[in-house]
Amino acid sequence: MKLTTSQKLFLMGALLILIDQVSKILVKTQMTIGEGFSVLGDWFQIYFIENKGMAFGMAFGGAVGKFLLTLFRIVLVGFLFWYVRRLLQRKAPMGVLVGVVLILVGALGNIIDCLFYGVLFGESTYQQVAQFLPEGGGYAPMFFGKVVDMLYFPLIDTTWPEWVPFVGGKELVFFRPVFNFADSCITVGAFYLILFQWRFFSEEEKSMKKQAADNK
Repeated sequence: MKLTTSQKLFLMGALLILIDQVSKILVKTQMTIGEGFSVLGDWFQIYFIENKGMAFGMAFGGAVGKFLLTLFRIVLVGFLFWYVRRLLQRKAPMGVLVGVVLILVGALGNIIDCLFYGVLFGESTYQQVAQFLPEGGGYAPMFFGKVVDMLYFPLIDTTWPEWVPFVGGKELVFFRPVFNFADSCITVGAFYLILFQWRFFSEEEKSMKKQAADNK
């Protein structure tokens, strides 16, 4: 049985979300905050942190900002679902569809954390591993769950030479952010579309302008 394009995209998206959620749940239920271990030497580590805000651990305006950010992500996912359907109807190239689906999957993966993790899990601390469905309830209401991050790539982890003015002897770490698989999907999808599929969107914009002019 030959799969349709939409079925292929659905299977790809489901697999990526599964990878994202399994990796987060394993880390959250097996590790304490700040715990980590090396995977491929010191330059790639699994290092467990949680963030209340945006990708790569950036914060966004306290409780109100957290709620608005989660709401924005839900709206964005809804728009991306609509846009993928539109691209399918217009028979867009597979590369464009894959790029947009990667961004969709990444946004959806982090939405799951925000919506449900606070309800489903106990608090993760520096001394305590989170429990799944704890007796006293979760650590936060729906919409206020924290996003689980664990991928850490300190590609350069050293100190500046003492002779370097102002920073001599201070720590030097290249690419400090800790992120997750969903963040990776968003980043890869966005860069792929910008670098390799910009011509499609340029032609799409021209087509929309022409259609708008014809309708006047």
